Amino acid sequence: MPWKRRKVSERRRCYWSRRHCFFFILLMGIGFFFYTNVQDVGHNWNPDWWVNYNMTPWWILYRNQTLVSPSWNPSSSGSSALPHNFTSTERTLWNTEDSSQNSEPVPYKSPGPYLVEYPYEYHFVINQPQKCQQLKPFLVLVVPVAPHNRAHRDVVRNTWGGESPVLGKVVMLMFLLGLQSGEGAGQLQEQLIQESEEHQDLIQSDFLDCYKNLTIKTMVMLEWLDSYCSGASYAMKIDSDMFLNVPNLINMLSDAPTSNYVTGLVTINGQVMRNPNSKWYLPTEVYPDLVYPRYVLGLGYVLSLDLSKKLVEASRHVRAVYIEDVYLGLCMQFLGISPTDPPRADYFHVFPVAYSRCTYSILIATTTDEHTDRMEEWEDFRRPGPRC
Repeated sequence: MPWKRRKVSERRRCYWSRRHCFFFILLMGIGFFFYTNVQDVGHNWNPDWWVNYNMTPWWILYRNQTLVSPSWNPSSSGSSALPHNFTSTERTLWNTEDSSQNSEPVPYKSPGPYLVEYPYEYHFVINQPQKCQQLKPFLVLVVPVAPHNRAHRDVVRNTWGGESPVLGKVVMLMFLLGLQSGEGAGQLQEQLIQESEEHQDLIQSDFLDCYKNLTIKTMVMLEWLDSYCSGASYAMKIDSDMFLNVPNLINMLSDAPTSNYVTGLVTINGQVMRNPNSKWYLPTEVYPDLVYPRYVLGLGYVLSLDLSKKLVEASRHVRAVYIEDVYLGLCMQFLGISPTDPPRADYFHVFPVAYSRCTYSILIATTTDEHTDRMEEWEDFRRPGPRC
């Protein structure tokens, strides 16, 4: 599908999802700066342990962007049809460009480098609004993944994400994406639309998809679950590089509470990083306490579906920090609800567990080594015969 682009430059970075604009001439800018951010936790967890473990930290480089997102439908008209990543300043410029009005618009104010732009009215560019009504799932697996990462989506589809029903329960898989930016974004958007038509398992919203915006991604996931899938019993947010033992998960949930329930790898006394060089740095003016409240590690956690609405409501009262699993914990604290430890301490693993049929038959979720052939391991894991 054709994408009409405005030739307007901008100054923007991945610290926040909306653009900086200056005045009403064609905007000049530089895509600059990058930020690092990885998050990991555990009981009395020091996040720097993860940095020491990881041989290749995730460095996010934000490049020059075009002003109009590939989600915009140029056949629509009026300012209401403009894409989300038009700020109020840019909307004013669009509406007055061909008129004689030269009033200076109110400049956009960023929330700052440690906060993200939420709450905000984000919109779904690609959606499957009827899928939950059709399938009536017991469990919804939501996998946040970058728009360009088709390979990870296919691996998940062909391994644990393709299992349903499991132990008599319907399990539904969905992938959650934001908008791609930079060169080739329009072509990628066309590919995503084709992929959605083929698999019907993509949800895409109009925020910039970058590591800094994972909090936005999580909250948009909760909005979608509340709007389109509130009839399910549970949802699990799980990263695309994980191994998931779905039958073990279903067994655990068969005895789990049906309300106010969140579980995973629960973090107690998680340290607030005060070193400005840390990827998880938060200054005291953003978060004054020395430790965070209990929260579940973002690599994979399960929640009862009644919490989606409650957490979205809580977010109206809690400043949205960029560390997404910490932010979910802050919203839980506002609600007066504490995460629940899983029945077994070895169900969830932050560091990759060496593969064996026996070991993987006991756990629920673990990160995987980036050099692992997950398809090969899955085929071995699924073959008939005893696992231990």
